Amino acid sequence: MSVFPAFAHLVEQLADLIQPLFGATAAAAAIVLFTALVRLLVHPLSRAAARGQKARTALQPQIAELRARHKNDPQKFQQALLALHAEEKVSPLSGCLPGLLQLPAFFLLYHLFSNTTVGGERNGLLDHRLFAAPLGGRWADALAGGGPFGPAGLVYLGLFAVVAAVAAFTFLRVRRTTAAPATADGVALPEQVPGAAAIGKIAPYLSFFTLVTVAVVPLAAALYVVTSTTWSAAERAVLHR
Repeated sequence: MSVFPAFAHLVEQLADLIQPLFGATAAAAAIVLFTALVRLLVHPLSRAAARGQKARTALQPQIAELRARHKNDPQKFQQALLALHAEEKVSPLSGCLPGLLQLPAFFLLYHLFSNTTVGGERNGLLDHRLFAAPLGGRWADALAGGGPFGPAGLVYLGLFAVVAAVAAFTFLRVRRTTAAPATADGVALPEQVPGAAAIGKIAPYLSFFTLVTVAVVPLAAALYVVTSTTWSAAERAVLHR
C-alpha cells in the first residue's frame, strides 16, 4: 500500500473511531486530532529550539564583544561567531526544525483532499464535511455556492476569526520580543543570516499570512494550518516566557 492510500485509510479509521463523539464532523475532528499528534511528536524539538533561543540570548554580550573586536573585518566576525556557537553547542538554525518536520503532514493532507482518486479508487474522504463545508472545498467554492454568509461561507468566517485572533496574539508578542535583535515568530534570528534586520521588521506581520493560506488550500489542509498555528502560539507563550 502506497503512502497516500495508507494515509487516507488512517484518517478514515480515526474518523470512524471518534464518530460517536463528533457525528458528521468526525473526519474534520480526526484531522484536528492528527494535527495535535504531529505537534506532540515535534514538541521535543520545539523545547530544544526554545532552549537554543535562550542560549543565544545569553551569548549576546560575547557577540557584542566579537562585533567590536572585528568591526572592520566582517568575514572574521562571521568566523568568530560560528566558532562561538560551535563552542557553546548552540545551533542558530534549531528553531527551523519543528516547522520543517511538519511540512510532510501538511502536504499529505493537501494532496489527499485535492484529488478525486487515491490509489486508483474514488476518494471517499471528499464526502466528509465540516458542518456545511466540504473538506475538499476551498473558500472560493464557498463564495460561489452561497457567498461569505452562506452555510459554507460561515464555516470559513469562523476559521478566519480564529486565525485572526491567534495572529493578533502572535503579532503583539513578537512586537515585544523584537525590541532586541531581529526575531522571526518569537525565535531570535542568528547574527550571521543576511537580511536579519529586514526580516525582523516584517516578522510581526508574518502570522497574518496564515489567513491567505486558509483561504486558498482545501478545507482539510486549512484545518491543519489553523490547529497547528493555534498550537504554536500557545506553545511559544509557554516555552518562551
